[in-house]
Amino acid sequence: MREGQMMERNDLAGYAARSDSSRGRKYQEEFRDNRPAYERDRDRIIHCAAFRRLEYKTQVFVNHEGDYYRTRLTHSLEVAQIGKGIARRLGLNEELTETLALAHDLGHTPFGHTGEEVLNRLMEGFGGFEHNLQSLRVVDELEERYPNFNGLNLSWEVREGIAKHSTPYDLPTTAFAEFLPGTVPTVEAQLINLADEIAYNNHDIDDGLKSGYVNLAQLRSVELWEEVHEGILCKYPGIDPDRAVCQTVSALIGVLITDLVATTAANIENLKIGTQEDLRRVNLPVVAFSPEMAKRNAQLKRFLFQNLYRHYKVERMRVKAERYLAELFEVYVKHPTLLPLRHQQKMEREGRERVICDYIAGMTDRFALDEFKRLFEPYERV
Repeated sequence: MREGQMMERNDLAGYAARSDSSRGRKYQEEFRDNRPAYERDRDRIIHCAAFRRLEYKTQVFVNHEGDYYRTRLTHSLEVAQIGKGIARRLGLNEELTETLALAHDLGHTPFGHTGEEVLNRLMEGFGGFEHNLQSLRVVDELEERYPNFNGLNLSWEVREGIAKHSTPYDLPTTAFAEFLPGTVPTVEAQLINLADEIAYNNHDIDDGLKSGYVNLAQLRSVELWEEVHEGILCKYPGIDPDRAVCQTVSALIGVLITDLVATTAANIENLKIGTQEDLRRVNLPVVAFSPEMAKRNAQLKRFLFQNLYRHYKVERMRVKAERYLAELFEVYVKHPTLLPLRHQQKMEREGRERVICDYIAGMTDRFALDEFKRLFEPYERV
């Protein structure tokens, strides 16, 4: 059965991605139903093992530090919620937007960006490590669910969006000629870059306040936060401080989304982009904040970097995480028979270091900590 173009929304903007204009999949398949292509891709991601493991992977706070804090899974859900809201306002394909949001962190390591930095250092000379490439590797190779191919066999546009995901922590890859290097991806893929940023900036404020690592007095120095927070206090006199924080975070997300939608719509109109072909021809990013909002948002990001991400307690966990992952990598390289047999069997084809890197990158925080204890603490059961 062919994938169902007729089931896709008929009110999409001309520049939105559509199933009937997709560049298709690597492998031909016979489908059981006629869902649109990007809806099928979303469902495949939700049901894959790598997506489930995001529940126990660090955002800022390691999983065992508390049940309240965000994880890679809850972060991905928040990115999807924000992204779909923006996509609907701009007439974009919500299924593609949601799919990219749910997939954008599939290749992330345990212990957040610390894990990525450690693996990249350890893989020097063996191809390095970059989590966008690892996310693509997950959906192209590492998931093993189908009888005739490895990976999830996702649509080209989803795979391109994963490869070209760009944030201050992630630079889009130019390693794959099939993804038109130097060419902007779909508007939906561009949108995920800033939906990701809106999500982590705001939930990191929430988690930072809840942890006590930052406080409201410090946040008053951030112009955007102070303006929105004062508006909430004026609207709801006498509101409980915790509720005021929740309302401020919600309102701040709304302010950022409103600015992003207005600026992006203006960019699309000014550049006369009416189709996907126009977007590729113009070849300029169209999803953006206004210059003033970008400046204010940058101040918020600097605050979080200085006061939360470099807080001494977060730094302590970062240093411990570096040790855990480095020692695991080194002992696996020296004694590869410590890995499960199915991973050992891949080494001749993929290379010892790459298989070990894949194995460690797929670990949750909890599994990595348990594995460290199993291998290095003499009285721990193996």
